[in-house]
Amino acid sequence: MSESTNRLNVFKTYKLYVGGKFPRSESGRVYEVTDTKGKWLANAPLSSRKDARDAVVAARKAFGGWSGATAYNRGQILYRVAEMLEGRREQFVREVGEAEGLSKQKAAAAVDAAIDRWVWYAGWTDKIAQITGGANPVAGPYFNLSSPEPTGVVTVLAPQDSSFLGLVSVIAPVIATGNTAVVVASERHPLPALSLGEVLATSDLPGGVVNILSGKASEMGPHLAAHQDVNAIDLTGATGGDLARELEIAAAENLKRVLRPRTEDFTASPGTDRLTAFLETKTVWHPTGSLGAGGSSY
Repeated sequence: MSESTNRLNVFKTYKLYVGGKFPRSESGRVYEVTDTKGKWLANAPLSSRKDARDAVVAARKAFGGWSGATAYNRGQILYRVAEMLEGRREQFVREVGEAEGLSKQKAAAAVDAAIDRWVWYAGWTDKIAQITGGANPVAGPYFNLSSPEPTGVVTVLAPQDSSFLGLVSVIAPVIATGNTAVVVASERHPLPALSLGEVLATSDLPGGVVNILSGKASEMGPHLAAHQDVNAIDLTGATGGDLARELEIAAAENLKRVLRPRTEDFTASPGTDRLTAFLETKTVWHPTGSLGAGGSSY
């Protein structure tokens, strides 16, 4: 009997991506993911609040090294993500097509656009400081210089319907500017996001820079929005009901930066809005002339 006869199917086990590793949900829970016609695709981990806390810890641990890396190095790593995705293109075309009910041609177009978006944001890593910072004119013998700095740990609620292009469009600008991310994948279409974790793990991206959870945004969102070690939250995927308002109120407890949900066409040119959404501006005053060398920052 040949080895290929009567082989058992090897089903893929989807796991979370936290701290550069692939844990199952701490709760042991899973939920069924189906295609647009109700056909079963896989079981995805149903993340708990403990998983969300672990992801925040991993993101905070990674923040110092990632924010301290040169912009050029971050660009190289984002470009490496695009390279790895190109090599696994057919897998993502299949997963996106099944998730969103797209033809192979339309799914391929979405995946190609997502790969190109990684390249686009990779090119901005060492340029964004030039358009958001600079020398400011002041009255007095001072240099006044402004420069952007990353906000910190950012929670991202990924788009519900654009399972891959939208996902990449909200993750890439966050990490391109030196932030780290805790991503809550689309509840209905989490599989492309969980597969993205496998790509990130082999793309030289330090563990913890991106952490991907699957499950219910309504369950994890309030905890992440109120978490004292989360600095900002992107509410793009908080659609329907009062979830966005609930999370915005929770985020006010420690003055998080909040990006409110809005209608977006992820196939359009992204612009720089998302690059600047989670940047802070540091201004440095430096005396000139007879005042000596010294200076202060605010």
